[in-house]
Amino acid sequence: MHTAIIMDGNGRWASARNLERAAGHRAGARAVDGIVRAALAAGVDVLTLYAFSADNWFRPDPEVSALFGLLHRFLATQTERALEQSIRLNVIGRRDRLAPALRRQIEHSEQVTAGCGQLHLRIAVDYSARHSLLEAARRMAAQPAPRAEDFLQLLGVVDHSQPAAPEVDLLIRTGGERRLSDFLLWECAYAELLFVDCPWPDFDGAAFAGALAEYACRQRRFGRISQPTGTALGGHSP
Repeated sequence: MHTAIIMDGNGRWASARNLERAAGHRAGARAVDGIVRAALAAGVDVLTLYAFSADNWFRPDPEVSALFGLLHRFLATQTERALEQSIRLNVIGRRDRLAPALRRQIEHSEQVTAGCGQLHLRIAVDYSARHSLLEAARRMAAQPAPRAEDFLQLLGVVDHSQPAAPEVDLLIRTGGERRLSDFLLWECAYAELLFVDCPWPDFDGAAFAGALAEYACRQRRFGRISQPTGTALGGHSP
């Protein structure tokens, strides 16, 4: 099962408590740990977290710096723990605009955890699905008779996904907004969408379990006629 989460609402969480936005991002970073534990317990295979979009570069410089500082700190402090829990770390998105020190940390974390197989944790940074689609289409033009499966693999190459992830089964967005915000547009073609009102720092393991339970009750038909049998967690009903 591939679950993707748009971690939204950090700033509003902080504003509601009369705190600076950076405090909301720090609280959001702490929330990641609980969701990763919940994903492991639920047997999720791939978890993709939207941490920083390509459009987030337009935010104030101090906020951008704080976000990248949190990412660097997360990788530096959690890589050893990920190794112990057999979590493969992977940062997807562009890397040409990241600081050299952050790129080195990303590469180190990915190399150290490359053999882990319990959970593939992908963190989307400087990510834009439209940019990825355009770049993959440009590279695909040179290939004869391309298939949809080939394109998905090529998207993985463009995004530095190691390995390429399957299409998304469940997309969760916290914070109350109802949009995809340029996130995994190809991979979410048939994803089940779940929008929750609580901000990301308040989205805990119980909320994640509730999201998976709701997903398990949905019937995924993929354009076909439904069958009387139910849909198991992560399964594709005909």
